[in-house]
Amino acid sequence: QVQLVESGGGLVQAGGSLRLSCAASRNIFSFNTMAWYRQAPGKQRDLVAIVTSGGNSNYADSAKGRFTISRDSAKNTVYLQMNSLKPEDTAVYYCNALFFGGENWGQGAQVTVSS
Repeated sequence: QVQLVESGGGLVQAGGSLRLSCAASRNIFSFNTMAWYRQAPGKQRDLVAIVTSGGNSNYADSAKGRFTISRDSAKNTVYLQMNSLKPEDTAVYYCNALFFGGENWGQGAQVTVSS
């Protein structure tokens, strides 16, 4: 069973930055992909950023140019650096790992951006 533990959420003013961390219980390069999703109240969970085991990354249009997904293999951790935050970025952010045979989710990290 894979465990994902997120940290780094919080309250920030518009224009500010936050970095989310997702620590995995095993080698992150064993996953096909790792990704960040977010879910605002009353809305569906949407993909924000994704990185493959080969290092290719992709972003939602709303995240391009502002968010960066990165990995630290020594720490088995994936990060989401979020800059120029907007109130509409307010949501619970979830880490996801896709691997052969299934997937796992983190518990979620609340990000609140005040105007």
